[in-house]
Amino acid sequence: MWLISLRDLQWRRRRFAIAVVATGLAFGLTLVMSGLMHHIRLESGRIVGRFGADAWIVAEGATGPFTTTKMLPVAATDEVRALDGVTDAGPLLVLRSTVGRRDVNVVGYELGSMTEPQRVHRGEPATEPGQAMVDASLGIAVGETVSFAGRTYPVVAVLDDTSFYFGSPTVFLPIVDAQEALIAGQPLASTIVTRGVPTTLPTGLGRLTGNQVHEDLDRITEQSAKTLDLINGLLWIVAAGIIGSIVYMTALERTRDFAVLKATGASSSALMAGLALQALVLSVLSGGVAVVVALLLAPIFPFPVEIPVRAYLTLFAVAITVGLLASLAGLRRVAHTDPAAAFGGA
Repeated sequence: MWLISLRDLQWRRRRFAIAVVATGLAFGLTLVMSGLMHHIRLESGRIVGRFGADAWIVAEGATGPFTTTKMLPVAATDEVRALDGVTDAGPLLVLRSTVGRRDVNVVGYELGSMTEPQRVHRGEPATEPGQAMVDASLGIAVGETVSFAGRTYPVVAVLDDTSFYFGSPTVFLPIVDAQEALIAGQPLASTIVTRGVPTTLPTGLGRLTGNQVHEDLDRITEQSAKTLDLINGLLWIVAAGIIGSIVYMTALERTRDFAVLKATGASSSALMAGLALQALVLSVLSGGVAVVVALLLAPIFPFPVEIPVRAYLTLFAVAITVGLLASLAGLRRVAHTDPAAAFGGA
């Protein structure tokens, strides 16, 4: 029975190949969407963890340093450094701008403090005002310049994995440069990060943990992530529909074959197993096509895509499940096939 089912696939190979490609495209898009969502979830944690902060001091009532417009004076940094429980502190100014036609995050940090970016991928950390460090995704190399807000800065270092807000690259500048370029030189900061947790805070300041900052930054992408999850679910349904329609059409065309096999002693369960095998073969091969499609699409996708290993494992697990469920479309036809139809009966 297994051999008959495989030979039937060979006989209908053109239709089968079209179904594999169509289903593989649907599965491939689910992989790319999974990789996109994985990156969105990772990048918030990466930028928050970049500074190794134990506490984030913000203006009272601010939702978080990456999302609020409420700022605090940079001069408060010295006051925070002197608080009980704090061993070091530094200000950060988080803003938005554009480089050419591309949106970028601008993070102003204090030279020589704990906010100075570490783990430089290429080049050397900035040593004086007027020097920029950029995320690799911006595509600007060490020795080139980056321009925004009517100012130009030499790039002295390139960093990895510092993007946030849907993969927007980040430009790091000494805080005095960020203030002059984007807030008319006002001595303000979005947050003061600390090593050690202050036991008390001056009036007008609030304290957030790293997890709270992370959750606040994720809040910006929450609706988009839900939309991508919905699209992923619809793609699974499309894939199941393709497999189910192919299996059902095969069952309709093989009604007389089923009748002959039943008349010669084949059980309905054996015939159903053969039909399920066809659906499984179609699903697994579609999964293989999906992997190729995802690997080809990921580098050219407009947003960063990081497909985790578990996504590939999930793909094949879901593909097998989809194949088995889709085979139900033809099982009823098998169960109700009368052996008498093999001899021209009803």
